Amino acid sequence: MTFAAFMFWVFAITVVASGVMTISARNPVHSVMFLILAFFGAAGLFILMGAEYLAMLLLVVYIGAVAVLFLFVVMMLDVDFVEMRQGFLRYVPIGGALATVIVVELVLIVAAWTLPDDDAIARAHPVPTAAETGADPSAPNNIEALGLVLYTDYVHYFQIAGVILLVAMIGAIVLTFRTREGVRKQDPAEQVARDRATAVEMKNIRTGQGI
Repeated sequence: MTFAAFMFWVFAITVVASGVMTISARNPVHSVMFLILAFFGAAGLFILMGAEYLAMLLLVVYIGAVAVLFLFVVMMLDVDFVEMRQGFLRYVPIGGALATVIVVELVLIVAAWTLPDDDAIARAHPVPTAAETGADPSAPNNIEALGLVLYTDYVHYFQIAGVILLVAMIGAIVLTFRTREGVRKQDPAEQVARDRATAVEMKNIRTGQGI
C-alpha cells in the first residue's frame, strides 16, 4: 500500500466516523465539532485528488465561516432540547425504514465493489508529463494562479464578500442577544476611568477587632 492510499483510508474513515458522530451526538456543540472534523477529512481527500482549490475553499468557507457561525448560533440560542425530543418516537418507524434502505444499498455497493491494482489505475488514469501537455514547468500552480487573479483583478469583490460575511455574523449575534434581568455586567469605561478615591476605601480599625 502506497502512502497516498494509506492517507486516503485515514481521511475516508475520519469523514465517515465524524459524519456518524455528527448525527448521533446528543450535544449540538459536539455535533458541530465533529462536523468541522469531517470538513477537515474531506479537505484532505481533495488534496489527495489534486484539487487544492476545493480543499482551501472547504476550509475557508465552511470551517472558517459556516461551521463557526453555526456553532455561535447553537451556543447562544436558548433551545429547549427536551421539548424537541418529545415527538421523537413518532418518527422512529419512518427513520428506521429509511435507515434500513440506506444500509442495504451501502452493503450492496460494498459487496459489488472491487479494488483495482496499481497497474489498472495507472492504465485507466495516466498522468501526462509537462512535455506532453506543453505546460511551462516554471509556471505557477493553480493555487498561486488563483491568488494572483483574486488579489489583483478581483480584490475589491473579495473585500466586499468579507464585509458581507462580517455583517452577517454580527447580525446573527445581535438577533440572538437577549437581555437578562438580575445579571451583573461589566462597564469597561467605568473601570478604566476610576481613580484612587473610588477604587480604594480606607478603614479605621481598632486594635484587637476585625473588619
